[in-house]
Amino acid sequence: MRQSILLTAILGTLSFAQVSYADEVAKEEASDWDATANISFVSDYYFRGLSQTWHKPTAQGGLDITHSSGFYAGVWGSAVTPNTYPDANTEIDVYAGFNGSIPAVEKLGYTVGVYSYMYPGGSWKKYDGLTADQGKKSGGKWDTTELNVGLSYDWISAKVSYSLTDWFGAEKATGWDGSTKGSTYFELNAAYPLPWWDLTLIGHVGHMNVAGKLQASGFPTANGAAGTYETNPDYTDWKLGLSKGFAIGKSEGWAAGLYWVEASNDRYWGGGYGGTSFSRSINGTTETKDLNDGRFVFTLGRTF
Repeated sequence: MRQSILLTAILGTLSFAQVSYADEVAKEEASDWDATANISFVSDYYFRGLSQTWHKPTAQGGLDITHSSGFYAGVWGSAVTPNTYPDANTEIDVYAGFNGSIPAVEKLGYTVGVYSYMYPGGSWKKYDGLTADQGKKSGGKWDTTELNVGLSYDWISAKVSYSLTDWFGAEKATGWDGSTKGSTYFELNAAYPLPWWDLTLIGHVGHMNVAGKLQASGFPTANGAAGTYETNPDYTDWKLGLSKGFAIGKSEGWAAGLYWVEASNDRYWGGGYGGTSFSRSINGTTETKDLNDGRFVFTLGRTF
């Protein structure tokens, strides 16, 4: 009896040691890298307060990798309208950066990164609405690269993005008063967890400051009559709504949101030069949209 008890105790100790050793090995072998993918449907793709899909729904998706050090990188894609980006139907974003915390203050974090927006096949060269003295068909690509830096505290964050290239093809050759490098976008974001039904209150306000103005004197208005467009594209945008994460059966990682989005500067973005279709010449009657129009946007997606 005592021998059996002693033997059981010894075997139990050895088993515990083996399990503990296995756990340590597993921890050591666990990768510092993590990868996630995401897919989503949006009723209207609004970027910084402006519709990128001519107020039509679209699908989106991306892939992200992160490291325990705080490094991150990813790629993301969405459909866009050729009315805004001539000959481009797709936006592909590539980005990388570093997230970290500031030990001196609990819940205080920072981020720094580089973000590139690319529009395969798209270029101002595909737009024939520029006059000869504005460098007709000589404009560059829509592709834009930004440097960003931000701070976060608990559920609130702030970030500034600085363009390292011309702002979405806006340059001297495309009718602007010079280079638009150095354009900035300031934003303040909040994601406050509500005490009801696992809802999160989402708030956002941002301001776009373009480092240049359009030389639009003599451009016709949207209806083809002689006139002049607003030359300053700067605007402020805002968003307010609710989001909720949930599961469908055993499928985790789902989220849905409903937001009101809107932006200012109706004279430029609401049917002015910024709201005009560039899919064909503006020398005549063309289609226009209020790209900054205030409306509800619904999103549904999953991360896995």
